[in-house]
Parts: sequence; C-alpha cells; structure tokens
Amino acid sequence: MISNHQSATLSELDLQFARSVPPGGNWQDIPVSVPSARLAQIRESCAAGKGSRSTYYGRLRPDAPSYTIGTYYTRPGNGCFMHPDASQDRTISHREAARLQSFPDNFVFSGSQRAVCQQIGNAVPPLLAMQVAEALGAAGDMVDVFAGCGGLSLGFKWQGWKTLAATDFDKFAVQAFNQNVAPLAIVGDMNDDQVIEHLVAATEGRDHTRPFALVGGPPCQGFSTGGNKRSEDDARNHLHARYSILLHRMKPDVFVFENVLGLLSMSGGAFLQRILAGFDEAGYDAQVWKMNAAEFGVPQRRVRVVIVGVRRGGMAPPRKPVEWCSLSAGGLLDAEPVVTVDEAIGDLPRLTAGQDGSDLEYARRPTSSYQTLMRGEITPASYLAEARGSSTKLAA
Repeated sequence: MISNHQSATLSELDLQFARSVPPGGNWQDIPVSVPSARLAQIRESCAAGKGSRSTYYGRLRPDAPSYTIGTYYTRPGNGCFMHPDASQDRTISHREAARLQSFPDNFVFSGSQRAVCQQIGNAVPPLLAMQVAEALGAAGDMVDVFAGCGGLSLGFKWQGWKTLAATDFDKFAVQAFNQNVAPLAIVGDMNDDQVIEHLVAATEGRDHTRPFALVGGPPCQGFSTGGNKRSEDDARNHLHARYSILLHRMKPDVFVFENVLGLLSMSGGAFLQRILAGFDEAGYDAQVWKMNAAEFGVPQRRVRVVIVGVRRGGMAPPRKPVEWCSLSAGGLLDAEPVVTVDEAIGDLPRLTAGQDGSDLEYARRPTSSYQTLMRGEITPASYLAEARGSSTKLAA
C-alpha cells in the first residue's frame, strides 16, 4: 500500500483549468473563454500592477523543485499544485505532497482529507530538521512543542535524538505523531498551564549526561505574509512567550525555534527583536538562520527562519549547516543539483481527480536515490552521505 495516495475531487470548471495549463504554466494559459469570476479578478488585478499571481492555477515543473507546499494544495487556484504530468488533470495527492515535504511513504497521516492537508502543509520537512539536528552535535533528549504531526521530531529521531514529550492542539496531528514518531504526544493548548506542567514533569529524571533540547515553532499564520493582513493583535503571535516560559523551567542546553520567513519583517523587524529579547532574558544566546529547504536536498522551495539558541555558559554555539544543493547553474561551488519534482514523485502510480490510489502498486522501480529513501530502501543517513558527496556538512 501507498498510504494517503489520494487526489482531490475537482469540479468540471477546475478540470477545464487543469486541461489548459502545461507544466510550468499558470492561470495565464487558461483561455478567456473559460468562464470564471475569480480569473477575471486575477486578470484585472494583474493588469493594474497589483502582482502577477504567478503560481495561481499553476502546474508543477517536473525538472525543478516544487513551490512551498501549504495547507491548500488540493485547490488548483491556491498555488502551483497541479501534477507535473500534463496527462494527469488533477492536483497532487497527499502522498505526493508528503514526499515533497520529505515524509517517507511509511508515514501515515490521520483524520479527514482536510486534516491531512493541514498536517502535511504545516510540517517542518524531516530531512531539513535532520540536518539542523546534525548541526547541534551529539544526539540527546528533546521536547517538541507546537509539534504538529512530528516533522521536527522525526528529523531529530533520524539523527539519533529521543523525544521525551510533545504537544499540539490538533488531535489528528497528535494521532499521526503518536503512530509514526513516538506514542507520547498529548493534545493541548500551550496557553494552558497544565500543559506546561505536563511537559516539565516529563523531563524529570532524564539522563543529565545527555544533551537536552527544546524544539518547535508556534502556528505560523500570524507571521505569514500570505493571506490576510498580519497583525500583532493575532493571539498566535504571542505564543513565543509560552516557549520562553519552558526555557526558564526546563533549562535545555539548546533550543530550535522554527517559523516562516515573514517573522523577520513583522513590524519592521521589531517583533523578532522582542522574541530574541525574551530568549536573552531566559539566559540564551540565539542566532537566526534563514534556510531554503531546496538547498538541503528537499524537493521544495520552502524558505524558513530557524532560531537556534544555546544556554549561556554551556555548549558552544552550533554552526549553520552549509547549503549543498544549488538552485541555479551559477550557484554554490561544487554543489549538487536540487532534487526535482520528478525525482521525488515520478515512481508513484497515476491517478485521476478524486481517486484513492492507496492500494495501487508503484509505477516503477525507483529512478532516483530520493525515491529510494522515500520507499524506505535506504536510511536517511545513507541518503545524505551519498547525496551530499564531498559537500561539507557544516560551515567552516
């Protein structure tokens, strides 16, 4: 079985859109004769110089990484999510989206189709998380907050870390975490003091000879530059204070705080400085890394902010991992080419819109090392060692 290999049902109008768009194309390839009030608005907005909306109704290119996989990848009009094969008039399946996020095929997502979209789209790519964990040095124990379905924890697990406790407010994400990563996550709101107490209690009695980390990132919608206008009044924007409380209470050796790129520009950068000030007050020296997942072997352009802090007077500050994939021909010296969409999903069976292909066989044997990784035929460590070749693991 190929779990979650299911594509969304499309309306007849959406199917007309899909049939019109070639690989790498977008809404501009859809004939004006196709009736759509939304397309009319997009054309009018573009003509007025209010943005090209270049990914809307887009079809992925097979020879390039995907755009950021969000939580609406089942909707043709919400980004570039149509399958790269022009003979498949559909959006990418859940499994294809998961692979573009670097979740292996044996990772099973839980709940309704919408719940699965949220789990996949909100996750940290495990392969990127693994390389962040690698930068921290020796593996140890960790607590994962705002954990989602476990992208961060899975990547750290691949690097040898052990999760002691985890929490998220989404019950289906917690189900997926417990089924695929470790059966210890709880459903909880970080604004609830009892959740804080539970997490602290879970670390009592840990082996203090092992490194200890707090990882996670609060819901990113409040920081994101996409969608509705950002506002500091959004309650989600203040969950970082609850994170700082855990730093005070747990005193981990290191923390990893992941979020969207929009965090850097919120309130002209003042909001980031406020977060960093909270970390400083808790006794941590922090550094801010900007990381594009595509430059670390994930077949997706996904730029994120990773704040890494070490407890003052403790371990040496880690070095940011070096990008080992290049997005351009004139990019990094001796860098490997990026992993493409076809290299990521090309062995998965064909689907029609609305079809559940979870019981289908793979279309062919793996034709890339990434497909071999996704099918569990090699370990993540082996994949990275081979894929990076002679690339340096960490910055000099």
